[in-house]
Amino acid sequence: MWKCADGPDGPPACDARPGDLVGRDGETARLRELLAAHRLVTVTGPAGVGKSALAAAFCAALSGGPGCRIVRVRPPGGATAPAGALAAELVRALRTHLAPDGVRVPGAGAVRAPAPADVARAARAAARGGRTLLLLDDVDPVHTECAGLVQRLLMDVPEARVLVTSRAALGLGEERVLRLAPLRTVSRDGEDGRSPAVRLFLARARGGGPFDLSAVREVCRLLEGVPLAVELAAGQTGRHSVAELARLLRRHQCWLSGGRPGAPRRHRSLRSAIGSAYALHERPVRVVWARAAVFSGSFTEAAAVFLCAGGGVAPHQVPGALARLAAIGVLRTEGDPGAVHGPRYRMAAAARDFGRERLRAAGEFPVAVERLVTHARRVAEVAENLWGAGSQRQAVRLLAEEQDDLMAVARHALERPEHIPAALEAVLALWFWWVVYDHAEAGRDLLLTLLGRCEEDSPPAVRARWLAAWLTAPGDPHAARALLGRAWPAAVMAGDDAVLGRIAHVQGMLALRDGDPVAAAAHFREAADTVPPHAPGGPSAAVSLAALAVAEAAFDPAAARRSARRALSHPDVREDTWACLLARYARAFVDDRHGRRGRAWHRARRALAALDTDLPAPLPAPHGRAALHGLIADIESGAAVRDRVPFVPTPRPACGWAIAKIGN
Repeated sequence: MWKCADGPDGPPACDARPGDLVGRDGETARLRELLAAHRLVTVTGPAGVGKSALAAAFCAALSGGPGCRIVRVRPPGGATAPAGALAAELVRALRTHLAPDGVRVPGAGAVRAPAPADVARAARAAARGGRTLLLLDDVDPVHTECAGLVQRLLMDVPEARVLVTSRAALGLGEERVLRLAPLRTVSRDGEDGRSPAVRLFLARARGGGPFDLSAVREVCRLLEGVPLAVELAAGQTGRHSVAELARLLRRHQCWLSGGRPGAPRRHRSLRSAIGSAYALHERPVRVVWARAAVFSGSFTEAAAVFLCAGGGVAPHQVPGALARLAAIGVLRTEGDPGAVHGPRYRMAAAARDFGRERLRAAGEFPVAVERLVTHARRVAEVAENLWGAGSQRQAVRLLAEEQDDLMAVARHALERPEHIPAALEAVLALWFWWVVYDHAEAGRDLLLTLLGRCEEDSPPAVRARWLAAWLTAPGDPHAARALLGRAWPAAVMAGDDAVLGRIAHVQGMLALRDGDPVAAAAHFREAADTVPPHAPGGPSAAVSLAALAVAEAAFDPAAARRSARRALSHPDVREDTWACLLARYARAFVDDRHGRRGRAWHRARRALAALDTDLPAPLPAPHGRAALHGLIADIESGAAVRDRVPFVPTPRPACGWAIAKIGN
């Protein structure tokens, strides 16, 4: 068994110097277990994650044991290491470490690079001098040579044990891999708000402190817990406040530099650490890295092929490039790789910043953004078609996965006005995401910003104004009315019944806000009669009928029941889970309002059961679910009917808009 210096049973004293490693106790213990049971262990992980630091600290603890020698080898030359460099360096290291003990190392004086057989003879001779661990550190520049050399050592020297650090595994049969992940940025119970990444930042920070822990946590979150990045950021605290650091890191990360005295060159800046990985790949992989950096969130292989192929990169080369980038930690995979639809990829933040630098340097950034805008518009159209075709579960899941890039497209469009019409169309197609799923503020801000940059009377601008009015109405009814006043004449001139009907629906919401259910009912009735069946780009007529029933419940019970039945029998309800939910709520609310409490309770329970089937957790809950739960709770508690707060869905950041009480 291989034991560390502090005892055969206790954990290893894994710090080369106090504080060198933070948050790696579990990984150190796992490395000890693997080396005790296996002859070859490779520590892998993305650039800057601390592979060399973990191996060095472990070996520093191990070297104190009796009869134990550590031979550490790092290939010279960086990305341009010559053939045979690793073998020559290993023989040189064996001579340096073992010759003073009287062990003759064959090939130690050779001028030319030794053959693998010579290295094996040298390692065999070294093994006779005591327990020896070969640490082959940072072998990425000589990855292929290292795999062959280690394979020969394992076959020819049964006593050999090898520890390798590399961004990717060697791929040998006897290899055991310890994949090093970034440090946690979120604290657990008992950590007093100080996750491992936060503790590392505080240990390396300059400037005296104390520091705002919330700002430190934000910095660590932005840096995704990568130890090198956290250390470099902590070294900037003598120049910047932590809050200022967070602001700078939101924009870009590769500017971070510094590092400890004597650190390898690649560890003196984040750009160098990432660039050392970039330089090792052939051109197609580098191109895919740079072009895929335009994605802000996760993406599929198909999306990457659409965006990255061309200009010397064939479509069939893209999947292989993605796999190689995932192997070295530039990309993270999300989802099940064996699933029908395959995994999604997400690029690490610092690698994305580096890739965008390369993309701009190549003059390809505008083309990549244009393709991203096209991709986002297609995604939005697919999501809207899914929503309208009754596949609302798939529509919601798609947008939950793609929302980062959909938001990014609008930001890119503001920098390049020619992309504004396509970006506006994408935002409009996602009306249900803004209205139904608690993203009203984001949708409103995007619409108002894009509206300020596009042609006044263009069809997208007309449609955008009614939606912007709906999203604005809860917080600023005056601004909502102004937007409707500008949208209505253009919709009349265009003969767009769908927009006219949806303008009437928003006017009904504003009337309810003013406590006038009669006027609101008139507007909702107009909307229900005007919006054509299956009209895309907004809520169906069934939604207006459900709102009409709720409004009429205050002054005309018979009309309210008729409107609720019309909503439930409307053709659009069959394929619209959300409209059906609102119609069922309206029917239950009207029954409860007029004394049919048992029937109302059963209707509300059935509506919830149907919703859980159509949109199960963990998908976001649409507006109306909480209203059904509230209605059931009121009925079960025996609350007075006059105390009921009726619900009509209005876009809000966190919940539907509960209307003020309207009569008895």
